[in-house]
Amino acid sequence: MSPEARGTLSGLKVLDFSTLLPGPFASQLLADMGAQVTRIESPSRPDLLRQLSPSVGGESAAHLTINRNKRSLALDLKAPQATEVVRRLVAEHDILLEQFRPGVMARLGLDYPSLRECNPRLIYCSLTGYGQSGPLAHRAGHDINYLALSGLASYSGRSEPVLSGTQVADLAGGSQQAVIAILAALFERQSSGLGQHLDIAMVEGALALNAMAAAAVGCGAPVPHPGSEMLNGGSLYDYYATADGRYLAVGALEPQFVLAFFQAIERPQWATHALAPPGQQSELKREIAGVMAGQTLAHWQQRFAPLDCCVEPVLNLKEAMVHPQFVERGMIRKLTHQGQPLTQLACPLNRQGPIQPGAALGEHSEAVLRELGYGEEEVAELKASGAVA
Repeated sequence: MSPEARGTLSGLKVLDFSTLLPGPFASQLLADMGAQVTRIESPSRPDLLRQLSPSVGGESAAHLTINRNKRSLALDLKAPQATEVVRRLVAEHDILLEQFRPGVMARLGLDYPSLRECNPRLIYCSLTGYGQSGPLAHRAGHDINYLALSGLASYSGRSEPVLSGTQVADLAGGSQQAVIAILAALFERQSSGLGQHLDIAMVEGALALNAMAAAAVGCGAPVPHPGSEMLNGGSLYDYYATADGRYLAVGALEPQFVLAFFQAIERPQWATHALAPPGQQSELKREIAGVMAGQTLAHWQQRFAPLDCCVEPVLNLKEAMVHPQFVERGMIRKLTHQGQPLTQLACPLNRQGPIQPGAALGEHSEAVLRELGYGEEEVAELKASGAVA
């Protein structure tokens, strides 16, 4: 079997106690790279992601994607018998990922100090909105809150903050930071032989995304505002409406790209105006907008397609998912589920890896228990007690 099919993390075993998006997306990345991920799900409080529409074959398309390539063990963590099941699992797993508020796992007897006794090599990753400590540690939050508190929202948009189309703090500030930290801990474990507790805060991941702006503010520059910077609307780097209500993304910044862009729209004399400082190009941008609005998106696509000047059409998601670039690279995967077509985006870290749509709640409960050494009568007792479903 090729490394691509097997996955670079083949042999790694992950326990995932998370729900909704940030934790499950992190474990999806690990699973797509070959790790064996087992989700621990409540039999009485199903993950809300399972209830999102649209559905395919009676199951949420979001769940079938975000929780693909994972197994499901339905386990009531409040049941007395559940602690022993988890301890047995931890003894033979490499990573535990949890997304509860601080203190919840401790109340269940499943915090890092308790489980480290079962497996000193365990890498225990806690992914929360605000971290395990600090004045906001126990506060509820969502993506919009983390973007607001981190300062990112303050200079995104036009005259006021704008909602992003996807969950930037959850995914880039949370999921991906968690995966990076987990892989770094695995590398460190090779020399120390020990695991560790990782405290990942989505709001801190969002704050870190301010890398360039914070570097400037940190040395005395004014705080950025919408439309004041080179990359947030203060220069010709922006979106421009076409005659048919579509948009072009103009990213021409370097001199050679700026000149090629203005030559393409037959206004080479405007190139020198693009040298004005950010925030002082309003008149130039109005002139560009007037030219762009005179033709359709198709016209401009044909004009810019052969040119190398950082101009691309703003595609809707349906158009993006059939774009030759993504199709040829294997990023669009065509599957079936319950006899119905199902399209998913591949993992960019393992585009050709196998994809098994998200499992039904408790689909692998019995198999997981038997792997742990539970006999037929013990499995029946756990099910009868309600600890396992």
